[in-house]
Amino acid sequence: MKPVRWGVLSPARIGMEKVLPAMLKSKELEVYALASRDLGRAQAACKELGIPKAYGSYEEMLADPSIEAIYNPTPNHLHVPLTLQAVKAGKHVLCEKPIALNATEAEQLRSVPKGMLVAEAFMVRHHPQWKMARELARSGALGRVQAMQVLFSYHLLDPTNVRNKADIGGGGMLDIGCYPVTGARYVFEAEPTRVVALIDRDPVMKVDRLASGIADFGEGRQLSFTCGTQAMNFQRVQIIGTTGRFEIDIPFNAPPDTPTLVHLHQAGKAVETRSIPVVDQYQLQAEHFGRAVRGIEHLDHGVENAIRNMKVLDAFFRSETSGKWETV
Repeated sequence: MKPVRWGVLSPARIGMEKVLPAMLKSKELEVYALASRDLGRAQAACKELGIPKAYGSYEEMLADPSIEAIYNPTPNHLHVPLTLQAVKAGKHVLCEKPIALNATEAEQLRSVPKGMLVAEAFMVRHHPQWKMARELARSGALGRVQAMQVLFSYHLLDPTNVRNKADIGGGGMLDIGCYPVTGARYVFEAEPTRVVALIDRDPVMKVDRLASGIADFGEGRQLSFTCGTQAMNFQRVQIIGTTGRFEIDIPFNAPPDTPTLVHLHQAGKAVETRSIPVVDQYQLQAEHFGRAVRGIEHLDHGVENAIRNMKVLDAFFRSETSGKWETV
């Protein structure tokens, strides 16, 4: 297919270190331009990655008629405003997670004109290890799937980092707590009906630094997770059924240059460890979006899916305040 021409809103770290290097490997994508409110930063980023065009404002790049799709990795509070601005300029948008600060804000994206695509950048849904997890759940290889248990943590104390700024959408739940929610919705292929949370906040920065939650997906299915931003780096996923268990060693930050390992435990059988061939989940994500732009594939997860994810996160925050189960 003809490569989709992309523009990038800001030289954000996730883009510079993960997403853009992945996109630049693809023959289906052309990363043509990067914009920053500081032209010097944009030029430096373009030089570092070999991107042809630098813009000194978002508006200038969005006015470029040759750009078809936008990758939006700006801080959380800018996701919806800049996505809407890009769509109004006739650009499809792949927006970093979380799609918004809350579901009410996310619902503004329902105004996107028909034919314009907007998706939330949960790259894990494109990795073969997660597709395998869903297929095992579907096939009955784990028996009746009952539970998903997730632990995801990192250590970040820098108050100047956007993830530690409460007023612009910082905190662990929006940064990494969204992954267990997305993963469970993906594997269970269902929506939770109610949730309960226990959340500890940093006394100075006010962001949630340790959060645990339970989500009731009905029919005896539960998600339980803990996410932390001031803990030792770690991540693991367990999916448990009546006759089997599936474990993903590196469920979220899967490396783009080495195979990943998953483990299938079935009653009465030896543990089967499988090596997943090398893939770059960020590349797969952008290629899928590009094929959807070209009309070759249907966009798997669009605006409505992103809104539903935010509704679950909102319910966890309501539970933090009420101390009770909250309906999603």
